[in-house]
Amino acid sequence: MNKVETLEDNLEERVKPLKSFLSRRSFLGKSLAVGAGTIGAGLLANAPAVAARGGLTRGDADILRFLAAAEIIETDLWQQYNELGGIQDDEVPGGTGNPAYTEALAVLDEDMDQYIHDNTDDEITHFTFINAYLASHGVEPVNLDQFRTLPSSQATGAQQIGRLTNLMQLTVNTSFWTRYRSDSLNPDFGDTLPNAVPGLAAGQFPAIPRTDDDLTPPDHLQAIANTAGFHFAWVEQGGTSLYAALAQRVTHNEVLRILLSIGGTEIMHFQTWQDKAGNAPPLTDPTNGLVFPDLNADGELTQTNLIMPEPTIFLNRTFPIVSIIRPTETDGAAMGAVNAFTADGLFIGQPPEFFALLNQLAQAADHARHGG
Repeated sequence: MNKVETLEDNLEERVKPLKSFLSRRSFLGKSLAVGAGTIGAGLLANAPAVAARGGLTRGDADILRFLAAAEIIETDLWQQYNELGGIQDDEVPGGTGNPAYTEALAVLDEDMDQYIHDNTDDEITHFTFINAYLASHGVEPVNLDQFRTLPSSQATGAQQIGRLTNLMQLTVNTSFWTRYRSDSLNPDFGDTLPNAVPGLAAGQFPAIPRTDDDLTPPDHLQAIANTAGFHFAWVEQGGTSLYAALAQRVTHNEVLRILLSIGGTEIMHFQTWQDKAGNAPPLTDPTNGLVFPDLNADGELTQTNLIMPEPTIFLNRTFPIVSIIRPTETDGAAMGAVNAFTADGLFIGQPPEFFALLNQLAQAADHARHGG
């Protein structure tokens, strides 16, 4: 038997007891298609820090558990987008599609349904892999099923099941757009950048239709699709920075490899969605006054085809500017992600216990130290 076979067999033996619940298909069937389940009995008891076994440090385990929770949350929201505007198949099951919403999304790009499907598929694999890796090292995987209680969209195409996230009352911070176009401002230095679509940051707007009534008038439906386009990019730029920030705190090379490898796909997601959001047509929503401006009317700060990161300041303002992922400051990165999700409105309707659990997981991840 060669070395590769030995390693594969060893992993197979370590993960074998988990197959009944970590199979990607079975997990989807149980967790995304039937609503609320039960949280792992020891999850709250083990937070905020988990004593790792099998070679992982406690800090590595805490970082991976927080990232598993974040990926579960992302999977929940992407599943909702896919049910209405993506491709429904055996790879990403659930939902039957909403032709009017799908058509409005296609205004941003004719391949939006495929991109939504593939992003959803990626997030499913991320949390499934991280949970399986944790379990293979004797660390309890993350399960948020107890909190799948938020309502679904009532629009045609959506499953009527409990959700972790709300997509019908969002406040979307679009400063990520200008953040990647500034050569002198970087959030790592405490800099604040303007929102490309100020209205989205000022109120609660749907990114999926609440009911079939939202499918008319046309400009209202297009505003919902535009909101989704900017929300797609907002979600994925968060992962782009989060993985880069937390990678600086891990100890073991294999865990670093996991974060760098998954983080790379988040970067690919972000650039795709940033490009597509730039195709959102200028309009004013007749139902609420939300204005989507012509982003090409105000110069390079919002120019839609500048999707490569503009070089900017990094580490010290005395160094030459450089093209980078931003921000990458590691202090408070996990808690910052939770705060951003919360400010976005994703968790409107969740109970205090949900926020307590997320805060515990985030604080444990932020407490991790390289070599600790």
